Parts: sequence; structure tokens; C-alpha cells
Amino acid sequence: MSDPVIRRAGPADAPVLAALAERTFVDTFAHLYHPDDLAAYLVEAYSVEGTAADLADPDKALWLVEQDGEAIGYALAGPCGLPHADVTPACGELKRIYFRKDRQGGGLGKLLFGEVMGWLQSKGPRDVWIGVWSENHGAQRFYARHGFEKAGEYGFRVGRTVDREFILRRTAESFSKQASNTAENKHNFA
Repeated sequence: MSDPVIRRAGPADAPVLAALAERTFVDTFAHLYHPDDLAAYLVEAYSVEGTAADLADPDKALWLVEQDGEAIGYALAGPCGLPHADVTPACGELKRIYFRKDRQGGGLGKLLFGEVMGWLQSKGPRDVWIGVWSENHGAQRFYARHGFEKAGEYGFRVGRTVDREFILRRTAESFSKQASNTAENKHNFA
């Protein structure tokens, strides 16, 4: 088995990304929804055309994680679209980060998360937001370890079901403070 590769996705990756996004959503959440609602949502949220549009948007970025010629994980980031009064056009959002169930664990999620956060901060520190299902306690703990705090809630609709979602935020100041601490630690060990 070869080492996994994390790379920025390009236009030719739209079909693979759409299929992977649909698979990971179904694996994670299908049990919550009526089959008709799920099918309609998948068409709306994970079409090849929609994925191609995300890839063509200069304000968004997608990453693909591959191993042995297979797509095993992905992430999507861009401008924040979460419904919160403090969101501004300068804010970024980690919109999606998923791995196939058979490839979860082992630290790849942390590596992919680091790539995304680096991109979101590449033009300077800014607030970063994440929406996470209220029952996904593992993700909430992961984001808390990385400086995200609960800032609100909203309803995420899939057909007749409305899930309770938490809105998490990490402020630009906390990114700046982390960068300063990292630089200071490097200096102290030089």
C-alpha cells in the first residue's frame, strides 16, 4: 500500500469528487433521512455540475486525498455561508471534510485539516467558521482542540428533516496568536 497523497483538486476531478462526496454523506448520514428526501438532497448537493462549479470558483478550494489510485477523502473550503450575524465577507469556512468510513483514523484527517486551514489563512488571519452536526461529538472535540468555539446553532434541512447544527468559529486573533507562539518557539529552540 502506497502512502496517501493530499492534493488540490482540479476540473478533471469533478466526477470523482462528486461520487466521493455522495458516498461519504450517505455513509455518515443516510440513517437520519427518509430515502426520498435523501435522494433529492444528493442530487441537489453533490452533482458533478455543482462540484465543477465549486472547482471553477476562484474563492473556493477543494482537496482530494488518494491512495493506491483511489479517492479516499476530500475537503471543500471557501467564503462563509453560515447563518450567523458575525459572519462577514472576509470570513472563511471549512464547508466539508470527509473520509470514506474504511479510511478514517490514522491521522489523515488532521493532515487534510492542516492543508485547508493553511489555505484559509494564506492571505492573512481571518475568522474561520465550521458547521457541525450537534450529535457529531468526535468532530466537535477535534475542532475544540484546534481552537474552535461554539458561536451559534441553525437548522440544516434535508427534505422533511431539520438537523440541529452547531456553528463553530475560530477567530483571526487566535490564528495570529498561534502563529506568534509558533515563531517564538522556533526562535527559542534555534
